[in-house]
Amino acid sequence: MAEPLKAMYNKQFLHDFGEKIRSVHNIFDTEAFVSSAMAEPWDALELKARMRRITETLGTHLYLPYEEALAILFAITEDCVGFPYLIFPDFVEVYGQDAEHWELSMQALERFTSKSSAEFAVRPFLLREPERMMEQMLVWSKHPQEHVRRLASEGCRPRLPWGQALPMFKLDPTPVLPVLEQLKADSSLYVRKSVANNLNDIAKDHPEIVLETARRWKGTHSYTDWIVRHGCRSLIRKAEPDIMALFGYAEQADEETPLITSASIEIDPSILRIGENSELQYELQVREGTPVRIRIEYGIYFVKAAGRTSRKSFLLSDKTVPGGTILSGKRTHRWADLTTRRHYPGEHRIVLLVNGREVADAVLALEAVK
Repeated sequence: MAEPLKAMYNKQFLHDFGEKIRSVHNIFDTEAFVSSAMAEPWDALELKARMRRITETLGTHLYLPYEEALAILFAITEDCVGFPYLIFPDFVEVYGQDAEHWELSMQALERFTSKSSAEFAVRPFLLREPERMMEQMLVWSKHPQEHVRRLASEGCRPRLPWGQALPMFKLDPTPVLPVLEQLKADSSLYVRKSVANNLNDIAKDHPEIVLETARRWKGTHSYTDWIVRHGCRSLIRKAEPDIMALFGYAEQADEETPLITSASIEIDPSILRIGENSELQYELQVREGTPVRIRIEYGIYFVKAAGRTSRKSFLLSDKTVPGGTILSGKRTHRWADLTTRRHYPGEHRIVLLVNGREVADAVLALEAVK
């Protein structure tokens, strides 16, 4: 089993980090710092809790005014690169939110984000002073450094994973849009991915805003087209009619001339235990006529703990095909528990979807591990 991510914060890391601090601040007591940071219940702390423990312990053991503590972190920044050093922007989040520290904290976040990422640390600033902080984000969106430009988008995502939610932007994402406009054709894929993810977040609460943005942006630049497509992925999965039309997916037409004239999906085995694999085999035929764009998925109505079901879809193919084409394929599905999904015994309905419409189904009986 892979080692949990929180294990990167261990005694060796803390000792090495303490020694880096001591190299520019010779009265720093590395051993005392390590001992305090790892005090119980260290072993029970998860990743973000360990990060915050280190941040607070550092503040206690430096015992310096914020400006002087930051100067020490600035002095070792070049030697502190990578995910573990999210503790640097976290230090700004914990100790730098007073009004008199605003400018210095912004400088620190801008500097630290290129070494790890300040996407989590900016969020408390946004929650406290959203207008002022979005002005800063717009400034960062024009920065020559891609990491800083990405921070402008990633930091204001309404639903950033692992980050504090921004309820004001879930309610009204309008303040975020000028930043995304500035970055809609950014030369960096790293930045473009963030812009697309921000759009995808917005689509979960305001699909109409994303649809309007997609219509306005589409066709203006190849970079922008990539963002539009990736940013609309949740709406495509939901087969929102206007979005499907925007991207050229074939309509279902009427019952007399259906898009799919025949379809089947089979599951082997149809009875298995949690942790085992099944093979899905499908076949479908597209109606005769002109070429059509189709998105083929399979969906599973997963049984939940309370017995209800909820469908999750998995992409099989997305392409344009000639009229009359017969398509078939296989896919192995693993029924092992994941950190994001737990399986429960019961009857699971498996469906074949084309452009969001169910065209065939089968049933699988999932049994508990004996």
